[in-house]
Amino acid sequence: MSAESSSGYIKHHLQNLQVCSTENGWVWNTMENMECKGNFWTFNIDTIFFSVFLGILFLWLFRSVAKKATQGVPGKWQSFVEIVYDFVDSNVKDTFHGKSNLIAPLGMAIFVWVFLMNFMDLIPVDWLPGLAGLMGIDYLKVVPTTDVNATFAMSISVFILIVFFSIKIKGIGGFTKELTLNPFNHPIAIPFNFILEGVALLAKPVSLSLRLFGNMYAGELIFILIALMYAGTFDGFGGASLGIFGALLHFVWAVFHILVITLQAFIFMMLTIVYLSLAHEDH
Repeated sequence: MSAESSSGYIKHHLQNLQVCSTENGWVWNTMENMECKGNFWTFNIDTIFFSVFLGILFLWLFRSVAKKATQGVPGKWQSFVEIVYDFVDSNVKDTFHGKSNLIAPLGMAIFVWVFLMNFMDLIPVDWLPGLAGLMGIDYLKVVPTTDVNATFAMSISVFILIVFFSIKIKGIGGFTKELTLNPFNHPIAIPFNFILEGVALLAKPVSLSLRLFGNMYAGELIFILIALMYAGTFDGFGGASLGIFGALLHFVWAVFHILVITLQAFIFMMLTIVYLSLAHEDH
C-alpha cells in the first residue's frame, strides 16, 4: 500500500459521519462533498447514534436483570450485574463522604456507559464502516469516546453537577468564598485567589474529557495502523508474513486494550465521584 493510500485510509477511518447546516439546507458529509468541514452547525451523527444506542442497551440489560432477579442461585447475567453493582457501590462508599441518592446510580451509569462506548474499539476497524459503505454511507466512526465532542459533553455535565451541589450545600455565599478566599484568606488576595481557584475549577472538566479522549483516540489509531498490515497479505511471502504478524499484533493489542477501556471507564467514574464529594464538603 502506498504512503498516499495509507494516509487516505487513516483519514477515512478518523472521519465522522456528519450533517451540517449550509446555505442550501442540511447536507451530509460525503467523499465528494466536504461542506461540513469547519462548519459550526455540524453534528457527528455516528457519535450521537452509538452513544444513545449503547445507553439504551445498558438500561435495557440492567433493567431486565433487575426485573428477573431472584433470591436463590443467581444466573450468569444477574451475577455479573451484582458484581458490577457491588464494585461501584463499594467505591462510592469509600470515596463519597456526603449524603446523596444520586451519586451511586450516577457512578453506575458512568462506569457501564463509558465502558460500553470504549468496548466498541475492540470491533475490527473495517467491519462496521465496511457494512456502512455497502449501504452508501461513506464515513462511520463507531467509538463515541474517540470524539472529543462526546467526552466534553459528559465532562460538562459533571461540571454542572459540581457547581449545582457546591451552591446547594454551601450556598452562593459559601461557594463565592471558596473561589475568592482560598488559599489566602485576605481581601487583598481575592483577585489572585479567584484566578487560581477558577482555573482549578475549569481544569476539572477539561482534564476529565481530554484524558478519556486521548487514551481512546490513541488506541483507535493503533488499531487502524495495525489494520494497514493486512493490505499486502496476498502480495507474496513478504505480504503474507506481514499480515500474519499484523493478526498476532492485533490480538495482543486487543487483550491489552481490554484493560485500557476498563481502566478509563473506572477513572472517569472515580474522578466524577471525587469531584462531587469535594462539592458536598461544606467547610
